[in-house]
Amino acid sequence: MRPGLVLAVGPNGVGKTNLLEAIHVATQGFSPRTRTDAQLVRFGDAGARAAVTGRRGEVELELEVTVRPGEGKRARLNGAPLRTAEQLRTTVSTLVFTPDRLGVVKGAPAARRAYFDRVLARLFPARASLSVEYGAAIAQRNAALRRAAGGWSTREAIEPWSDRVVSLGAELVAGRLEAIATLEAGFAERAGELGLEAAVVRYEGEAPTREALDVALERDLERGTTSLGPHLDDVLLLAGDRDLRGFGSQGEQRLALLALLLAEAEAITERSGIPPLLLLDDVLSELDPSRRLILAERVRRAGQALITATDAAMLPAEADQLLEVTPGAIAEAA
Repeated sequence: MRPGLVLAVGPNGVGKTNLLEAIHVATQGFSPRTRTDAQLVRFGDAGARAAVTGRRGEVELELEVTVRPGEGKRARLNGAPLRTAEQLRTTVSTLVFTPDRLGVVKGAPAARRAYFDRVLARLFPARASLSVEYGAAIAQRNAALRRAAGGWSTREAIEPWSDRVVSLGAELVAGRLEAIATLEAGFAERAGELGLEAAVVRYEGEAPTREALDVALERDLERGTTSLGPHLDDVLLLAGDRDLRGFGSQGEQRLALLALLLAEAEAITERSGIPPLLLLDDVLSELDPSRRLILAERVRRAGQALITATDAAMLPAEADQLLEVTPGAIAEAA
């Protein structure tokens, strides 16, 4: 792929989404479509490999991920093996839009929490482990609750994990709020350009306190779970007073997700000086011509992007590179 805006075209079912998925796997270490690595391997094959070469600023990069069922993933950066494939994320930022990712807008709160925790990790790499550490603390507190409720331990054994939940929960909420504050102005502007007026992103929740956990202790013992904290919070995406999860059309939900991606791309570029890679699958099909043009202009400014479509005419701008995808092959258009 050349730098700039790359358009990959071809009929439905020829592999355009597979191309996008392979690039995401090679740059991020995981698929945006499945968390089951075995599904990345074509039926009947022993394994799969995704590799890309490119530049991050002035640095040449070679990224590679190999998947073999039963062996896990293996990743290399410039030929050197990495401890985990997910370490690739610290080298390259890749943002992806696929139609099934509309769950970020219209799905359950867990989908939005996961999304914004990834945003937090990309914008503030030093806080990338916060969500995982907090989740581990919640799991330990829940286990301590169940042991105490069953008479196999004491209530005092819960207290260190309560303190840990309070400490990490406060850090995680603060990080999420800062990430949202970094995006909110850009989100409103990009959404407005695309025709989604008065768009707002708002955090719903607050940091847990030791006092609140103590008040909820009897309930938590009865249920065996921690009943408050950022693992239960939500992020609202609004158009005026309307929550787009329940009161937005699918078109508005698509626009909100696109606006989030564009706002984050701008924030990453501003913070790091290096734009992310944008992968936009079937993003043009439900946009009218004027919004397609606005999106194309914004994407071109954001850095390198790969857009897939069934027809080159769907993009009302000249791509820097046009690829034609056919079953089992990709070629540059003449």
